[in-house]
Amino acid sequence: MCGITGYVGAREASEVILQGLHTLEYRGYDSAGIAAFANGNLAVVKAVGKVQNVEEKVKALGTLNGAHCGIGHTRWATHGAPSDINSHPHGNERIQIVHNGIIENYAPLRAMLQKNGYTFVSETDTEVAAKLIDYHYANCHDRADALIAAMRDIVGSYAIAVLFADCPDTLYAIRKDNPLIVGVGEGESFVASDIAAVLRYTKNYYQLGDHQLAVVTKDRVSILDMEKTPVEHELLTATWSIEAAERGGYAHFMIKEIGEEPEAIEKTLRPRIKDMLPCFEEEGLDDSRLAGIKSVTFVACGTAMHAGLVGKTVIEKLCRVPVNVEIASEFRYNDPILNKDDLVVIISQSGETADSLAALRLAKEKGAYTLGIVNVIGSTIAREADDVIYTWAGPEISVASTKAYTVQISLLYLLSIRMALAMGKLTEDAARSYTRTLYEDMPRIVREAIALEDEVAEAAALFCDYEDLFFIGRGIDYHLAMEGSLKLKEISYIHSEAYAAGELKHGTISLITEDMPVIALATTSPLYEKMISNIREVKARGAEVLLITREGAKDAADEAKKVIYLPNCSELFSAIPLATILQLLAYHVAAKRGCDIDKPRNLAKSVTVE
Repeated sequence: MCGITGYVGAREASEVILQGLHTLEYRGYDSAGIAAFANGNLAVVKAVGKVQNVEEKVKALGTLNGAHCGIGHTRWATHGAPSDINSHPHGNERIQIVHNGIIENYAPLRAMLQKNGYTFVSETDTEVAAKLIDYHYANCHDRADALIAAMRDIVGSYAIAVLFADCPDTLYAIRKDNPLIVGVGEGESFVASDIAAVLRYTKNYYQLGDHQLAVVTKDRVSILDMEKTPVEHELLTATWSIEAAERGGYAHFMIKEIGEEPEAIEKTLRPRIKDMLPCFEEEGLDDSRLAGIKSVTFVACGTAMHAGLVGKTVIEKLCRVPVNVEIASEFRYNDPILNKDDLVVIISQSGETADSLAALRLAKEKGAYTLGIVNVIGSTIAREADDVIYTWAGPEISVASTKAYTVQISLLYLLSIRMALAMGKLTEDAARSYTRTLYEDMPRIVREAIALEDEVAEAAALFCDYEDLFFIGRGIDYHLAMEGSLKLKEISYIHSEAYAAGELKHGTISLITEDMPVIALATTSPLYEKMISNIREVKARGAEVLLITREGAKDAADEAKKVIYLPNCSELFSAIPLATILQLLAYHVAAKRGCDIDKPRNLAKSVTVE
């Protein structure tokens, strides 16, 4: 949530920062701004709306011309409505900062600062942080000490980049529970929320840790702890190129990233297969560890939580151990019952999701074995979990998650097979058969699902003018219905709900009226006839039904206004191509409604506040 960029070097700072802000706009896009040193002065330009508005203002004013050190920000509002005044940067003539996160104790800090003569013009907690740092600097006259004192005072989460007016060639940055990297180039340096913002200039970066301070000049990066002791960090290298973070001719990132799913599945699975058996030894998941697991709990938010629901179905089927799926924001307040033989799996695309990170820390406190499944190398969840499996999905820019989800569930299938083998629930021959199907068939089948795009677009035209819609399914199809419904409401703004089809008659069917659109998922053979009965129930009350089912499904064409048939595949793994079909459906409904698909209203890609 929110995006930070900063630059110091020989280039025109405003150009570098604006380029980075455009790349990070998926993290926040209700306002933006830049502060930079130009002609010896600390100048600020900011505006409500998208980055383009700031870019136009920068060009028109010309006040940032010739600047070689600056910071920028894209905002996702938390404190105060989107406006020019509430936009970042914030500060005064001595200091300017940009900030991601939430300062929980901003009200008492603000009151203290007002008593000491400070006034405030915005509604933001960020302005409080800026003037808190200024307050400490005025008292101690040391920039590092002032920042460390502010870190000691602030309760909450933050990533903050700072400019001091009396130090025009240096960026300062601090963080806690919010991602912040320091990019290292040749004679230039960067700070950013995400490596994507600086990939045009460098692939090398440091991942700043909690309660650490970075002092960044064009030639040097110093990272200090709270005692001002230097901290050694591994210099990381991004494994993907700037082209992977650009649209490349596609209308939207979302449709580009759906198209990347087959390759992402292959990339994620390939390193974890040896002799056609799943192998997670490099991640620390040896068979002795897996064999002793008595229960599994998936903890995640949104789409990642829906991936956990698929993992629950598959692990319980193959391993016969109980599996719970918990919403991260609820898990941490429910006093969960855990012990050392329980596995808690934290799923997060960014590896920085605030609620999921808090859940991870709680699970560790209770003695459970924790496993992170994340996409971002060196992210906080990756560092703090007992073990981590990276999904290798590559950058996902569209706010609505697509390939990250598909890769997550593919990885959970592979993990389920290994667990079942370790527990003696599968023979090696059976495990190899499942692994071969997953690894060799699924990428091809997902490509076949993507090839159905024109047919899916035709189905989307049937529903794009409605404002209410229902998904129904049973078994694993119900879990996919939940994800399909979320994807649709995220980007099309259609009010959409998913229901277990067997529950219709227990209340929900009262909402079915004439011409009500219902998307029915029926890919599970043992439940197919039950689903047909449920479809007939909604049709009897006037519903218009789109049925998504398996090839050769009996009487399918007679039961729905339109039928989409999944490519032929193993029933156990049908959730993977079904996910792709549902993503395409949401995309084309939103496109027909003229929505801003990659940047849906009120949403941000990485949710780093509670």
